[in-house]
Amino acid sequence: MTKPLAPPPRKNPLKRTRLPVPPPDMRSRQAHMLTRAAAEGSFGLPGCRDCGKLHYPPRDACPHCLSSRIAMLECSPAGTLAAVTTTTVSNNVYYRERSPWRSGIVVMDAGPSVVSHVHGDCTEQGRVRLEWRLDRSGNAVAFAVPEAPTPNMMDDPQMREMTFDPKHRRVLVTDGRTPVGRAVAKALSDAGASLVFVGIADAWKPFPGRAALEAIKGVEIVPLDVTNGDSVTELADSIGARVDIVVNTTQHIRPGGLLDRNGVAVAREELEAGYLGLVRLAQALGPVMRFRGADGANSACAWVNVLSVYALMPWPAYGAWCASQAAMLGASLSLRTELRAGGVGVVNVFTGPTEDEWFQTLPPPKVGAEPIARAIVDALRRGIEDVYVGDVAQDVRARLDLNPKALERELGA
Repeated sequence: MTKPLAPPPRKNPLKRTRLPVPPPDMRSRQAHMLTRAAAEGSFGLPGCRDCGKLHYPPRDACPHCLSSRIAMLECSPAGTLAAVTTTTVSNNVYYRERSPWRSGIVVMDAGPSVVSHVHGDCTEQGRVRLEWRLDRSGNAVAFAVPEAPTPNMMDDPQMREMTFDPKHRRVLVTDGRTPVGRAVAKALSDAGASLVFVGIADAWKPFPGRAALEAIKGVEIVPLDVTNGDSVTELADSIGARVDIVVNTTQHIRPGGLLDRNGVAVAREELEAGYLGLVRLAQALGPVMRFRGADGANSACAWVNVLSVYALMPWPAYGAWCASQAAMLGASLSLRTELRAGGVGVVNVFTGPTEDEWFQTLPPPKVGAEPIARAIVDALRRGIEDVYVGDVAQDVRARLDLNPKALERELGA
């Protein structure tokens, strides 16, 4: 059984920080259909749309009928671990530093055999469940886990390499004034985070929920205004080297399209809090996090951005704000590429309209702060990149896949 993960000892400041090195990252274009499944936390196997046969690894043509119509097809993730081996010495630097490392062959109930990484609680000839996970290079790998959960399952060293589990890690939540920020701080504390820094702009101004926020175990309130470069820089100088996960919950929502406003003052405020706020945070905290991507079992590992699903397709009733969200999404995708060199992942959490005063006139369904917080913790524990929270977000995503032009017209109506 997996031993419970112990809190890390205090780091020796004279000891050199281990530099991050990526696992092997060469992938074919066909293999990236697995990357999408891993990024969204779904499971399937490559299969032929014509004959319906599954195969692995992904190919350009079906090995059974030679059709080129290959897609990810849903199937059972269950299988049997037919063989397992433990590597103690590797020519690859990444695996050499993390040995011993278990791998094996899983014979899927659906048919194909898959070479995968293997959880420490899996036994040879035992039943397992296969998952697609993102490794530290951001590519999909197969990971075999026990068919039923085991004690301390998330503490397995190999699984921890495939997730952003907040247990014993230090987290920065950028805005504790919002209900979402306070709910995220509480959820991360409950998930085992050792310290949760919560940013508050203009701390002298009272706000509802401050007492409850201060009462959360492990919470430390810090001054942070993402619209002020000096505030962001001062925070980074103070705690930047101690932050393992950033959760950017800052929002500035105002209704109205482009033609309904006089001037650009409100649009500038939305950009300052959204896009430019993210840029300031990234420039101040990102380089240190990238450097600390291999800093032991509790290394820097993840950056989370809470976005509106309308960053993917603007909703004209909030058109100007949607434009700032789209800019923020673009910056987030660039940040994902830059942080990947350090093994740090970027998680985008897309939400529909939230339960707050700025969406007060909208009818349900809307999404509350607690479901968003639970989705963030779940994404960190599963190591996934894109999360859609609430009925509206999931509906927009499904309609985008089906017909983006139809969605554009329907939102405009």
